[in-house]
Amino acid sequence: MQWRSLVLALLALRLAGHALLWLAGPSVGFYQQRLRAFVCSPAAAAQEAASNQRCFPDSLAAPHWASFLGRAWGGTGSGGSGSSSGRDGSLVWSGGGDVGDDDDEYEQRYSRAFPPQLRSQLRDAARSMFAFGYDNYMAHAFPQDELNPIDCRGRGPDRDDPSNLNINDVLGNYSLTLIDALDTLAVMGNSSEFRKAVKLVIETVSFDTDSTVQVFEATIRVLGSLLSAHIIITDAKQPFGDMTIKGYDNELLHMAHDLAVRLLPAFENTKTGIPYPRVNLRTGVPSDSNNETCTAGAGSLLVEFGILSRLLGDSTFEWVARRAVKALWNLRSNDTGLLGNVVNIQTGHWVGKQSGLGAGLDSFYEYLLKSYILFGEKEDLEMFSAAYQSIQNYLRRGREACNEGEGDPPLYVNVNMFSGQLMNTWIDSLQAFFPGLQVLIGDVEDAICLHAFYYAIWKRYGALPERYNWQLQAPDVLFYPLRPELVESTYLLYQATKNPFYLHVGMDILQSLEKYTRAKCGYATLHHVIEKSKEDRMESFFLSETCKYLYLLFDEENPVHKSGNRFMFTTEGHIVSLDKRLRVSLWQDTFSEEEKKAEKIKRNEIRANNSISNCNRVPDERRYLLPLKSVYMRQIDQMVGLI
Repeated sequence: MQWRSLVLALLALRLAGHALLWLAGPSVGFYQQRLRAFVCSPAAAAQEAASNQRCFPDSLAAPHWASFLGRAWGGTGSGGSGSSSGRDGSLVWSGGGDVGDDDDEYEQRYSRAFPPQLRSQLRDAARSMFAFGYDNYMAHAFPQDELNPIDCRGRGPDRDDPSNLNINDVLGNYSLTLIDALDTLAVMGNSSEFRKAVKLVIETVSFDTDSTVQVFEATIRVLGSLLSAHIIITDAKQPFGDMTIKGYDNELLHMAHDLAVRLLPAFENTKTGIPYPRVNLRTGVPSDSNNETCTAGAGSLLVEFGILSRLLGDSTFEWVARRAVKALWNLRSNDTGLLGNVVNIQTGHWVGKQSGLGAGLDSFYEYLLKSYILFGEKEDLEMFSAAYQSIQNYLRRGREACNEGEGDPPLYVNVNMFSGQLMNTWIDSLQAFFPGLQVLIGDVEDAICLHAFYYAIWKRYGALPERYNWQLQAPDVLFYPLRPELVESTYLLYQATKNPFYLHVGMDILQSLEKYTRAKCGYATLHHVIEKSKEDRMESFFLSETCKYLYLLFDEENPVHKSGNRFMFTTEGHIVSLDKRLRVSLWQDTFSEEEKKAEKIKRNEIRANNSISNCNRVPDERRYLLPLKSVYMRQIDQMVGLI
């Protein structure tokens, strides 16, 4: 009996050991395989077929941040799980892996627990990515607005060609990249560089410049960053470490006020209250100014203008921004409740009748919700809820539920604002922000599906083309300017679900950026997502948003995540604390009583769209399963031509 008991005990111990190896082995071994980029020698290459081992060609070098990832990228010493040393000393890894062939391929790739050490290494890699872009901007471009990362030079407004709006709308000769990156330095805990950068801005930047800029871009990139940095400096709790500056006398707030005053002429001499799209920072609205503007550009000023008004105790800025939102809202279709994308500011006539979630409309919807979150004004939530219902009624295609049923995957398309009829078969990369917005309203399940669609496009090209034709399964516009929207939604979905799938997505994005966009002095726009040719431009939002969201995705211990959700991000990714000061209303109600009655949404409907129960729709037991069932994930991959 004792002998039999001993045998059974040893057998049980061995089975338990195998079980532990099965649980730990696939995940760790898999990540090592995914991260390896070892160089093949001729001997190793010749060995590959016979030994069922795989190595990579000489052209695939480890990225500069590979040192953060230890042996997973090779180096000296013995290989980790799944790897071995060739006879010539080269490192190769086993193609078989530890996971059984019968397991689902998507579960093999995505659903294992994410090792904490790998997560920390990727956090450091995201910080390194930001530092490489920021340091090169400071070394080669400051005080100009942007960095040309290929030629290692600075870029400012195109004085020779005023019609070059792609450049002149954004670059105002005010050290744009430095200003836009201020709060990223704080979020990453770099107090010394944050203080240095703030002092440089105060000492060297002036808005008294002969530059004609887009009101929207100046507001979200410059005004928003100045306000964010000011709030960080003056926050009594100092959540990111000591970011206070000795002798600071609200200079950034004064600069924000100065800039906003220079933008105010855009709201004058307009019959609708909708602002002109551009102003000259020294002389006001140009005499030849265009009377047409996009809905997002005119209707996405409320967060920054509202913060400024409430910090200053001056209602002017919030009032003009709210008037513009209300004017646009009143122009929506009586039949569908939708808005178009381009409007004449004098006549109120819709020049562009396309209604969608991308360029021209995206941040209008975003700021209706975020204005409510920040200021607590019920009318903002009422407008958002009505707009969201119209979006669901007319823009959403595909099956009713994301994770069950039959039919095509859910997709939001571009339609005619008056009829709701399909206008074209493309979507643009800016629309990738929408899953993140759905997380904020609590519609997490639908967000999961839409995010999976954009991630599938990223997997196919290693980037998001600016415009993608879902019917042709091909890009319509081929460039990728380092946009952050997919990263933003990935980060917010991870915060909502804690599903390691989104850490895998972030790792894919980080690796793609390193592989395809890294240049001599920074990170460059992809001119062609298929050929991977580069364009010599690093837009400021790469540092203010893309790097920030990647860093936060992998930084579990960041103060942002320990605050009890007391922070919100603007459309440019600038962080703002949900301060009680911002809940004090200074402006007169822009709605008449009749309009309020007509627009009123039942309280229970509002609560249904923004309830705690909605936010918890993804149960805890799904945390380590795929957020989207494999059959639906495969369907989306087929939809974009991946398989």
